[in-house]
Amino acid sequence: MKEIKNNSKKSILSKLLAKFSRLLGYEIVDQNNFELLASGKPLNTQLTEPGKKSIVMPLGEVKITRKVKALDIIIRTCASVKMLTQNKERIFEKEKIEYTLRTIKSIIKGIKLAQETLPVKFKLIVIDHESSDDNLEKIRHLIKNSSIENEIINLDVNEFKEQMNTTNKNGKQSTDNQLSNMANIFKSLVYAKNNAQDLIYFIEDDYLHKVDAIKEFVLAYERIASQINNELIICPADYPYLYAKADKTNILLGEKYHWRKIDESLCSFLTSKNLLEKHWGKFTAMCKQEHYPFESPLHDIYSKELCISPIPSLAVHFTNVNSIFGLSPHVDWKKIWDENE
Repeated sequence: MKEIKNNSKKSILSKLLAKFSRLLGYEIVDQNNFELLASGKPLNTQLTEPGKKSIVMPLGEVKITRKVKALDIIIRTCASVKMLTQNKERIFEKEKIEYTLRTIKSIIKGIKLAQETLPVKFKLIVIDHESSDDNLEKIRHLIKNSSIENEIINLDVNEFKEQMNTTNKNGKQSTDNQLSNMANIFKSLVYAKNNAQDLIYFIEDDYLHKVDAIKEFVLAYERIASQINNELIICPADYPYLYAKADKTNILLGEKYHWRKIDESLCSFLTSKNLLEKHWGKFTAMCKQEHYPFESPLHDIYSKELCISPIPSLAVHFTNVNSIFGLSPHVDWKKIWDENE
């Protein structure tokens, strides 16, 4: 008869060794079973402990010194304006409210996924400009039913009229659409400065997000900010125009995505209240006068602070299919569109 070996003693010793190693700050990997020996946790699940340590295999652990406590997501909506450049149509050629609602849906789904594992306080704020009563009710209904703390604010452009120069940097009159856009950004910044507790995500209403976007933003922020010992800016999209020239860059690792250093972005970005206050003059400069490019004051900030974008993209800017500022490469745009119907 074949002898049956008892490996229970070996298993007990292995687990004791694993637990002792954990006390010393180490994890033992059972590469035969593809799991952590002490906990039995599979390596292809979330090994990171939010706010404590970030673990990316096989690089090991980064101790989190910059814990994220809260994330306010501020969506600037304007369902009455198709695009700032009105002679273009967005991909799929739907009414603007369709992009707005799908953007909000994608963010709500992302928050709910993040809430499952992250000890972070989330709040969703909508700052709306001149959406019709019917469209505003659709937005309100969607947000109120999300069970996420929320607030809806109606923009009054006159609140910032005296602070805005209506003549742009080229000496021409800025359009009414551009001025209302500047006022909405201004309102978002002021709201964040007065109310935000930690991180703020400023986003336009035509960015559809992958379901894991919000979670990745938080975990990547904790990991990378802890590594560089400083605050940073996160751009949500891998814009096609970033590939138009061969700039040198740095590649960093987030939780599940690669991130690269960039020197330019559009007006959708995530940062901290600390950086917002540090560079308040630059942030508000793009609201006080139309620059060329519009985001020039942001780019000045990026010359001093780290700004990163994801590879592949975590959000897609649903603009015209021919725009170099829109649809990210190597992403199934139709899939993201359909997932947020």
